[in-house]
Amino acid sequence: MFPILAMLWMAMAGEPADLVVNNATIYTANPAQPRAKAMAIRAGRIVAIGDDMRAHIGPKTQIMDLKGAPVIPGLIDSHVHMAGLGQMIETADLRHVKSVAEVAAIVRQRAARIPKGTWIRARNWDQTNWGGEFPLHHALTEAAPEHPVFLTRVDGHAAWVNRKAMEIAAIDDKTPDPMGGKIIRDSAGLATGVLIDRAQSLAGSKIPAATDDEVISRLRAAARECARLGLTSVHDAGTGEQDLRAYRKLLAANQLPVRIYAMIGGEGGMWSRFLETGPEVNERLTVRSIKLMADGAMGSRGAAFWQPYADDPGNTGLLILKQETVERVARQAVEKGFQVNTHAIGDRANRMVLDAYGKVLGGSNNKRFRVEHAQAIALPDFTLFKKFSVIASMQSTHATSDMRWALARLGPDRLMGAYAQKRMLNAGVVVANGSDFPVEEPSPLMGFYAAVSRQDPEGQPAGGWRPEERFTREEALRSWTWAGAYAAFEEDWKGTLETSKVADFLVLSADIMTLPLAELPKVKVRMTFIAGQTVFSDQ
Repeated sequence: MFPILAMLWMAMAGEPADLVVNNATIYTANPAQPRAKAMAIRAGRIVAIGDDMRAHIGPKTQIMDLKGAPVIPGLIDSHVHMAGLGQMIETADLRHVKSVAEVAAIVRQRAARIPKGTWIRARNWDQTNWGGEFPLHHALTEAAPEHPVFLTRVDGHAAWVNRKAMEIAAIDDKTPDPMGGKIIRDSAGLATGVLIDRAQSLAGSKIPAATDDEVISRLRAAARECARLGLTSVHDAGTGEQDLRAYRKLLAANQLPVRIYAMIGGEGGMWSRFLETGPEVNERLTVRSIKLMADGAMGSRGAAFWQPYADDPGNTGLLILKQETVERVARQAVEKGFQVNTHAIGDRANRMVLDAYGKVLGGSNNKRFRVEHAQAIALPDFTLFKKFSVIASMQSTHATSDMRWALARLGPDRLMGAYAQKRMLNAGVVVANGSDFPVEEPSPLMGFYAAVSRQDPEGQPAGGWRPEERFTREEALRSWTWAGAYAAFEEDWKGTLETSKVADFLVLSADIMTLPLAELPKVKVRMTFIAGQTVFSDQ
């Protein structure tokens, strides 16, 4: 806890509460006091929690009788892309589109409404929805011949573009693959319009940059959606200077209903400046980490593996960074008080990152370096997370989204170390949960459901996919609350409902800790509170 706030809390503890939450079923995520019926809040912090708050009621105290409704700590998503969510809200979500023709129809409709030459964007297409083959540019070219089209794959690691976009980007059949990227070509060597990982920037860099007002609008929309869904804190994985300016303006205008833990988006000018000034830490906006990218994604076969993909012989994926780069940034971070959070999905990428971290960290420590996703780990490497005190920032919904094709990509042997949240937890590793939205649906309650069921929202497969990896409900709640706070060095003042911590909490429509599994996808957030103030209510 910040020292000044601790002193203020001690002064407030004996005064009447501003708000008393009464007659509730409170799950605290605090093992020392797992359940309570009431809590008292003053100046945004919990001054008492237990069964009887009468001693904290004064003439001006607001009393909220919840009539037994469930209350949980505010949920923390440890890996999100806020600007991406905001952009998706204002464009189109192709997540559930089942054919190339349907995507082309959406693009055609958009082209009819905007001037020629304007870029058409959307995200979340997924070729596994229509048989597994990457699409060709032709459908988009026919749908919008006078508009450049740039559609981002669901994992964010591939783009599908039309002929107009390729012409603007000077991509032709002879364009070489950039380092860390790949231009997909057909059997005749012709560029198909699909760009993997760093090849995306060949066309993406030609899209006009968003204005400051556009970024503010997108982040405002994303934050409101977070509050509606029960997220009180998010870790924004790849924040740029324009995003940071927008967050500060939204905070100043009291229009940011979510706490932001911002990861600097890789090396560059912003990282250099923060190395000079040091971390920026406060309760609503913190910058004390850098996000690196070690490899691509499994869905687009860009994740880096030791052995080829089972369904793509000869392809072992893409390493985007060298180990020496990760190690150099890690040394800078340790010296200046920053955390390193590196995206790694394939087993080769994960081992490279762990080796780089290990050379800097040496052994057990409190630097709290993270591996983002930690999706497919060679079985001997789980112990390295514990050895170097590395946090696994994992997303339970990745398992339930990818289970349709994961075995085909990996084969049975590698699958044992993939999407292995329980194995990681049993190895003594802190597992901070998240969604990676807009790659996955942003609802943290669906992430909770995926963690405990290993099923899709329709309850398939029966019994759960690889059910040995299911979390208990208590483990899942901690992964979405305390672990997220710990992963941001914030567990002293948030992440559980206990005395002296901030009053970030949710009121739910039903009890996720006791409800039958099949009923969990129906649960809604009724109210979201940050520092004891309502930021969302369905009333």
